[in-house]
Amino acid sequence: MSAQNKTESSYLMKTFTPYELKEGEEYMNEQQRAHFSDILRNWKQELMEEVDRTVTHMKDEAANFPDPADRASQEEEFSLELRARDRERKLIKKIEQTLTRIDEDDYGFCDTCGVEIGIRRLEARPTATLCIDCKTLAEIKERQVGG
Repeated sequence: MSAQNKTESSYLMKTFTPYELKEGEEYMNEQQRAHFSDILRNWKQELMEEVDRTVTHMKDEAANFPDPADRASQEEEFSLELRARDRERKLIKKIEQTLTRIDEDDYGFCDTCGVEIGIRRLEARPTATLCIDCKTLAEIKERQVGG
């Protein structure tokens, strides 16, 4: 599982409330779009708060250790935190793009084949742009090319 997927999964496991499908309900109706919009906005807010916590932590913990090993350990810790925040920055951008798709009524349909991505898949991965079949095919092609 990639770091991005872990970031997405850890958020969703803490705050996820499944959408209650109603019989005969139209796909990606106003209530469903509102449901996903709320999930994405809350997720974005949580990520932004994490960025603020990291900045505060790095300011509070920054010290000029005389021992080179201690200084190296602190620099490595900060480097790891900054990499995580960079992944989250990219995820925030992806969330913003997804919110735009919702606003433009272009959310929930596969970019490749146009079929419905599905409520449960979108709840598992709200920024998904491919149905499971197209995503699986893309991953197979990626493995074949990348080795």
